[in-house]
Amino acid sequence: MSKYVKNLITEHVRERLRGVHDAILVNMVGLDAKRTNRLRTELIGKNIQVLVVKNSLAARAMAGTPLAGMFDGMIGSAALCWGAGDVVALAKEVTRLGRDKRFRPFAATGGLMDGERLSAGKVEEVSKWPSREEQLGLLVAQILGPGATLAAQLIGPASTLAGQIKQLGETEQETVNGELSE
Repeated sequence: MSKYVKNLITEHVRERLRGVHDAILVNMVGLDAKRTNRLRTELIGKNIQVLVVKNSLAARAMAGTPLAGMFDGMIGSAALCWGAGDVVALAKEVTRLGRDKRFRPFAATGGLMDGERLSAGKVEEVSKWPSREEQLGLLVAQILGPGATLAAQLIGPASTLAGQIKQLGETEQETVNGELSE
């Protein structure tokens, strides 16, 4: 491949990955065209993009970016997956598809999260974490929990007190009505 073509590919890869900070490397070697197409369709449905590129070209393209260390020590070619909103959702989907018999030998081989390299085992561990939406739900529940408890505590005694006042008022009214009728 000529230097001109390598530079074009490098620029194309750099442009496609602009703004990407977290990604997962996957193995797609051994998938036939039909299975690769089905796999890519499933990934696109989850807003995950895939790019198969020679590691040396990817390493050149990623120099000076947050993904720079991902290709150190890699040989051959690999597919790079990114997207899905957050890296946890991405890891969950890649791990799920890696377990699917239809897409064997597709599997995570590593990745990069917040500047830290991930091994294949670490990608699987990350896939077990709560996703961003789940984390936000837990946070909202923790924020609203004490307020709901306080409101329930205020409403409980207040309703008891209101019931007692109402009963006292009704008893008082019956006494007054009884004295007026005599």
